[in-house]
Amino acid sequence: MRLGSGTFAACCVVIEVLGVALFLRGFFPVPVCSFSGTEHQTESPAPEPSAGAISNWTKLPPPLFSKVVIMLIDALRDDFVFGSKGVKFMPYTTYLVEKGSSHSFVAEAKPPTVTMPRIKALMTGSLPGFIDVVRNLNSPALLEDSVVTRAKAAGKRIIFYGDETWVKLFPKHFLEYDGTTSFFVSDYTEVDDNVTRHLDKVLKRRDWDVLILHYLGLDHIGHVSGPSSPLIGRKLSEMDSVLMKIHASLLSEERETLLPNLLVLCGDHGMSEAGGHGASSVEEVNTALILISSAFERKPGDVRHPKYIQQTDLAATLSIGLGLPIPRGSVGSLIFPVVEGKPMREQLRFLHLNTVQLSKLLQENVPSYRKEPGFEQFKVSERLHGNWIRLYLEENNSEVLFNLGSKVRRQYLDALRTLSLSLSRQAAQYDVYSMAAGTVLVLEVVALLLLCVPQALSGKAELDIPLLSPVSSLLFYLLLLALAALHVVMCTSSDSSCYLCSLPWLAAGGVMVLISTLLCAVVSALTGMFAAGRRLSKNPPPSNSRWSELDLLILSGTVGHVLSLGASSFIEEEHQTWYFLVNTLCLALCHEIYRNCFVGDDCAPQRCPHAGEEFDGVAAAPQGKSTGPDVWELDRASKHPSPLEALRGPERWMVLVSPWVILSCCRLLRSLNQTGVQWAHRPDLGHWLTSSDHKAELSVLATVSLIMIFVLVQKRCSLASKVAMAFGLLGIYCYRVAVGNLLFPWQQNNKDISKGITEARFVYVFVLGILFTGTKDLLRSQITADDFTVKTVGLWEIYSGLVLLAALLLRPHNLPVLALSLIIQTIMTHFVWRPLRHDAAEVTVMHYWFGQAFFYFQWFGAESCLLLLRADLFYSSFCVYRFGDIPALSFIYMECVFSKTSL
Repeated sequence: MRLGSGTFAACCVVIEVLGVALFLRGFFPVPVCSFSGTEHQTESPAPEPSAGAISNWTKLPPPLFSKVVIMLIDALRDDFVFGSKGVKFMPYTTYLVEKGSSHSFVAEAKPPTVTMPRIKALMTGSLPGFIDVVRNLNSPALLEDSVVTRAKAAGKRIIFYGDETWVKLFPKHFLEYDGTTSFFVSDYTEVDDNVTRHLDKVLKRRDWDVLILHYLGLDHIGHVSGPSSPLIGRKLSEMDSVLMKIHASLLSEERETLLPNLLVLCGDHGMSEAGGHGASSVEEVNTALILISSAFERKPGDVRHPKYIQQTDLAATLSIGLGLPIPRGSVGSLIFPVVEGKPMREQLRFLHLNTVQLSKLLQENVPSYRKEPGFEQFKVSERLHGNWIRLYLEENNSEVLFNLGSKVRRQYLDALRTLSLSLSRQAAQYDVYSMAAGTVLVLEVVALLLLCVPQALSGKAELDIPLLSPVSSLLFYLLLLALAALHVVMCTSSDSSCYLCSLPWLAAGGVMVLISTLLCAVVSALTGMFAAGRRLSKNPPPSNSRWSELDLLILSGTVGHVLSLGASSFIEEEHQTWYFLVNTLCLALCHEIYRNCFVGDDCAPQRCPHAGEEFDGVAAAPQGKSTGPDVWELDRASKHPSPLEALRGPERWMVLVSPWVILSCCRLLRSLNQTGVQWAHRPDLGHWLTSSDHKAELSVLATVSLIMIFVLVQKRCSLASKVAMAFGLLGIYCYRVAVGNLLFPWQQNNKDISKGITEARFVYVFVLGILFTGTKDLLRSQITADDFTVKTVGLWEIYSGLVLLAALLLRPHNLPVLALSLIIQTIMTHFVWRPLRHDAAEVTVMHYWFGQAFFYFQWFGAESCLLLLRADLFYSSFCVYRFGDIPALSFIYMECVFSKTSL
């Protein structure tokens, strides 16, 4: 079968996408969910079990609380409430936890610990999926069953103020709402004032049943300054006063109602030591949860220490408290202390409803649910419950009834824990069959591409793949029969659900046909390659090409890094891989420089500068025009090379010491920020600089870094861009002073000048101005093709605008990373790449290596990485780069592209 190269490439891309999608479908667990349709919304609750007697309790229990107020404080870490900060800054909350009518818990949030999935877990009781990380940026309407949906269907009047994510998730559920945006992380005052300003009015009203408040200020302070910032204490004090106001209002209102009210104080996720969230560290997953109500009166001497629960347990608890059915997809269990003071029959009724809901969810998601220990425990509990109901209806109030009730209660609680654990484990289970099929597809396509590249690049640009030959056809049918038999065995013997097994036979057969066809194509291509190799071995063509040691290092290092991503341990400590590769690269460059300078390298004349040429190797520009930014001649066909030993004076010494200077800079930057999983908690220079006691030192360091950035970037810009760059860098310093990170020389205290919004907008104006000027020069150079200077200046101005943007987004203690990266790039360009005349491929890979290393140099405490290890949900590590700490080198190392474009 003959295919054009374009058709072949298009088919490979389509199959590659299919294989990757199939692999991801098996690798990322599908969230446990209920498959019941909307017609079951009004489904009757499970009746009370009975043994021989007829129970008269077939409806949902009445609500336990008249009103519910949910006060969600974003990034409320457990030690902010139960630790020393809580005692110091939240005295009223501490009193309620230690002596008041409350139950306190440490709620564990499963990763990813970002806002939208956590809200979803709190309201639906389900475990979030990986796709929810992407949806966190623009949350769609939540279609799953939830507490809010159930409350709305039951006629509950819900009011919401706070993070607009709730409004996006529940667009038609609130009687009244006022959403606040979460993207202005520098604003930690107005974003909460816009919530609190409604309280005085809404607490006096009687036209609502559920009030939800979501405060963002604490999370914003964490992102900007970290958990050790003095602003944290002030914000906790503010939240404590808000809690006291709400609690006092609910207590005064209870005098006019029959039922008590419930106040829930909780966090959606925690906060890492760097101030971010998203990963699975203890600080990020442990959140505070306090249930406050007059129904939780404690007896004298009753000490209630915070207990550990799952965050998903809140959905079932709120549903029971409001007299609503538990959301069908909830994997959480009832927080039992909430109903502990109720009569035994009501306690067992609540527990029975929860276990029935979890058992139904288990039946819908686990084919072999009857073998699950939790299901067996549920059946035993239900049978014992029926016996207890029979004795209860016989009006037997003896001690036997109480002991049996206590036994049934313990049995229900054990069943709830086991069922919840089974469902959580199901949500984190690999679909190995789908993963294997996707991997085979991808590997087959990659092998076929590698084998057919020479034919695709030939003059005819055609590929001859003899799929229709008799041998290939026989192999095809044998493979197809083997795969069909394997499919039958996998689908009939697997205890868990497989995606391929759930597909129709026609679709699954199509996948098997595709795998067989590709394998036949690979075998055919291999046969042709071996045949051609035997013919060429008789008459080998002359070859002048030779791989240098540096080429082998670059290839082996890049391939080795790709292979290392197959192990979760290497992913967790990926920065160590890049540190090793960059250090090894510097040593290899040092070896190459010394060999060329002192020994010479006659076998590689292309790496030596021309005799009579200038050392910098700048290409000759048209007459009357200046050269481009760091443009070097890469002509490898020179006829009169000379070794590096021809260099004399300071240039020679700079070439000799440049690798050691780069190594020293990299080692210095490694001590700035601890990253990874094993060492993120260790103290580093970044923590020392960001502490409130060292603002003066940080201010001096930031000033020096900004000056260095200006000197290194502005040299080839136009006068207008130089002025804009200077004012932009000055605006960055003013912005950091405004948000409390730095100090002015004349500033004597730490009082913030403003919120920094005006200063940040000031810098953005200059960034856009520089980018606009550079783009305009580029467009003008396209009209006047001979105007080389305009094109060069335009490229450099775009580059400088991106550097200015990176300086604004980086934290102040990471500004030295940006400055040193510019210095290293300048050294590499002038004293390594030019004299050694590395080709474009080598320079590009070196840019990539240094870019990855510098990303981890400025990665403050690994805060942005979702290390969703599958010890929690058996996830592998995936990084979501937080907007505030972008990889600096992704902007800086664009100079190679600019230089090649100028040529």
